[in-house]
Amino acid sequence: MKHYELLDAMGYLGKLLLENGAETYRVEDSLERFALAYGVKSADIYAASTSITITIHTATDEILTRVKRIRSRTTNLDKVERLNRLCRRTCETKPELPVVLKSLKAISLRPNYSLRMQIFGYALTASSFTLFFEGSFFDAFCAFFIGALVKIVSHQLDQLKSNPFFSIILCSSVIPLVTISFYRMGWANHIDLIIIGSIMPLVPGVSLTNSVRDLIAGDFVAGQAKMAEAILTATCIALGIGIPLSFFI
Repeated sequence: MKHYELLDAMGYLGKLLLENGAETYRVEDSLERFALAYGVKSADIYAASTSITITIHTATDEILTRVKRIRSRTTNLDKVERLNRLCRRTCETKPELPVVLKSLKAISLRPNYSLRMQIFGYALTASSFTLFFEGSFFDAFCAFFIGALVKIVSHQLDQLKSNPFFSIILCSSVIPLVTISFYRMGWANHIDLIIIGSIMPLVPGVSLTNSVRDLIAGDFVAGQAKMAEAILTATCIALGIGIPLSFFI
């Protein structure tokens, strides 16, 4: 076995896990089990939000290190589940590493939901939370439209490769502007409930949950980094909502 192929496979697996929203401790544990399954003496893995450092001690007493940079992060639990399943299966059956790399590439190329489905998901989430917070059906209808509009704006900003925090501020600004317009036209009853429901698709729930789980697991650096990212995202949402409201209410 060529150890550089093992490092390639481990780096690719860890990169895909982090890019799709996996917890830090899950990444480190998965990569360590992966390395030990292929006969190395020990493996030391350090994963953070923006990088992974992999060091293996081979059976021939070589010590090899690989660093992988993480430049983008999103949430795709379907890919995380498939990567976990592949890692468990690989540890049990130990296939050839080129086969593992091919499987990893196939998972990375899996298509996401279509744009129409994502727009519908945003709209349904916004309207459902508006009803959950005791808004009327008219409020839910307005939130449905606003949720769809937020996803369209977000998609266009992603196409322009805009800064993610700037994108969140702009998407959040759309919500009160459209809500106030609906309210003044008499279509909406509760401005606050529509806004609360419509911001729910933007709330960094997964990042916040993962940061707490990492902190509990003892990964303090990664946990604090994710917590800071979640707090910054929440701050951007508050700015995006608050600035238009300060002018129109």
